[in-house]
Amino acid sequence: MALTVTNLRRAAFAAVALALVAAPARAEVDPEVQYILNTFSFIVNGALVMWMAAGFAMLESGLARTKNVATILLKNISLFAIAGITFYLVGYNLMYMNVDGGWIGSLAIWSQSDAVGDAIVYEAGTYSSASDWFFQMVFVATAASIVSGTVAERSKLWAFLLFVVLLTTISYPITGSWVWGGGWLTEMGFLDFAGSTLVHSVGGWAALVGAIIIGPRIGKYSKDGRVNPMPGSNLALATVGTFILWLGWFGFNGGSVLALGTGADATAMSNVVANTSMAAAGGVVASMILSQLLYKKVDLTLALNGALAGLVSITAGPDTPSIGGAILIGAVGGVLAGLTVPLLDKLKIDDVVGAIPVHLVAGIWGTLAVPITNADASFVTQFIGIVAIGAFTAIFSAVAWLLIKFTIGIRVSEEVEHGGLDKAELGLEAYPEFGRGSQTM
Repeated sequence: MALTVTNLRRAAFAAVALALVAAPARAEVDPEVQYILNTFSFIVNGALVMWMAAGFAMLESGLARTKNVATILLKNISLFAIAGITFYLVGYNLMYMNVDGGWIGSLAIWSQSDAVGDAIVYEAGTYSSASDWFFQMVFVATAASIVSGTVAERSKLWAFLLFVVLLTTISYPITGSWVWGGGWLTEMGFLDFAGSTLVHSVGGWAALVGAIIIGPRIGKYSKDGRVNPMPGSNLALATVGTFILWLGWFGFNGGSVLALGTGADATAMSNVVANTSMAAAGGVVASMILSQLLYKKVDLTLALNGALAGLVSITAGPDTPSIGGAILIGAVGGVLAGLTVPLLDKLKIDDVVGAIPVHLVAGIWGTLAVPITNADASFVTQFIGIVAIGAFTAIFSAVAWLLIKFTIGIRVSEEVEHGGLDKAELGLEAYPEFGRGSQTM
């Protein structure tokens, strides 16, 4: 009986081997299938990136004080809407149309006929142009969301939204055209896979300049140099927001592979998603260890920002590291972000949610880290790109913030700041049951 089974197995293996040898070469993937899969990838990953807007809203609301939460929520949903409209009217073509190695694209409203995709239907590697536009659009609001958290609790609603219009219409698309639009930094070989610099550091530079011009919240810093903590309203909400951002980042980085039409594309996306998650894990653990060493306690807010710093750090190059390398890149980002928090306090730069350490500092680190695992990148070129994009964004932001300050004004009055922006700007409260004017039943 044993001999018969053995002979049968040998015969089966021989038949399989013969079939493999005799089989014709594997056919190419149907171009229409590639078109469908690429389009599907843009839509689903774009939806994940859009979901990050909810994460920012929850994170910022949890780290802001109760009296300002409704304003934070309104800012986040309105900035997303504004960013989409401005990117349609001006931003997309300014970023992608006819850049051709230069400094800026075309000043025109986006049209489906402008984008490669539908015009060459079902050719291998193509996709719906509307799906591409959608995927690129959802990135824009991320940069503006970063600014929102930093300047919260003392900036006027309409003044901030005016800055959002300027940032998403002009500043972000121009610097984006230098790399993703095929501009001069692309020609130099600057690499930023999903936007450690082009999205996160841009938002970080705009936030830093805004925080300096607007100034700190009343009571944040004493004359004797002491820092007065201003605890957020809901750390559970901030934690949920962080998890939402962590999930959304899989679309942010995974979708930036820009294709899902072949097995190689699927493998590349899988590697990017795995590295993205593990960089966040490295950021969390490193931040917890750092806070234990510095403060003799583990700080939840530093752990949350450690996760985000790890995610920002890997975003410039999630396609080339090993998983171990991704953990280390994220860990360094988490440590750098944690060390930047007390530095900002010493400089009396008030960042409500810690966006500057997370998005600016970790974004710079992540962009510089790309050549460690990617032989096609150069430290010199990466540095040039960081400086060029940072300088342009900082100068543009300074002009924009100052223009708003000396026209309609940026900052609310002391009375409004003490009472909270919700009542003054919106006429409502996020938590009316806990308001000082509420009545017990």
